[in-house]
Amino acid sequence: MNKVRITAIRQTVYPDLMAKYENPIEHTCDVKEGQQWLSIGGQCPEGMCPAAWYSMKEFVESLAKGEGNFYDGWMQNSMSAMISCNDGFRPFSFYIEVVD
Repeated sequence: MNKVRITAIRQTVYPDLMAKYENPIEHTCDVKEGQQWLSIGGQCPEGMCPAAWYSMKEFVESLAKGEGNFYDGWMQNSMSAMISCNDGFRPFSFYIEVVD
């Protein structure tokens, strides 16, 4: 099985949506831009946010199995994907790619 690197690329924050819909909370996300994890055998890497993993799990598992070319040529690198976590107020985008 392939190793898959997961890189936190960018976080987007929607303060207007937070003000309108979210209850005030003190702690949200520990992920930092540029942070990386390595998935071995398609498994969740240690320290990966569970909510983020849930949104990318199927893509990581497919890449680990050597599958790719999602959505018929969506990505320039066919053995990669750009996936966002499911936080509607402050989603993080993650680049996932097969590494040697």
